[in-house]
Amino acid sequence: MREESEVLGVFSELRRETLYVWIERGWITPKRGRKGYRFQEIDVARLRLILEFRTELDLDEEALDVILPLLDQVHGLRRELHRLADAVNDQPQDVRARIAAHLAKNG
Repeated sequence: MREESEVLGVFSELRRETLYVWIERGWITPKRGRKGYRFQEIDVARLRLILEFRTELDLDEEALDVILPLLDQVHGLRRELHRLADAVNDQPQDVRARIAAHLAKNG
């Protein structure tokens, strides 16, 4: 976990007020600590992504309000697909073969 001041040091172009707005908008969800917010690595990665979207792609708040939830959905679907693939891989060979045949036939 990283302290708020450390994160602001990493992203020198990010102002504390802007960070708070992004937290309020739900773009990032750090934990609240006694000395301010505490950020997991996923929060830091998301901050980096948001800053890239803002600076390199010049996306505004309204665009990010649409894009970020869509990205979250994509990542959630990927997790579910991995879980499904693991469940299929745990099945006996004959079941896996029937599933593969069904997918090939209906794919």
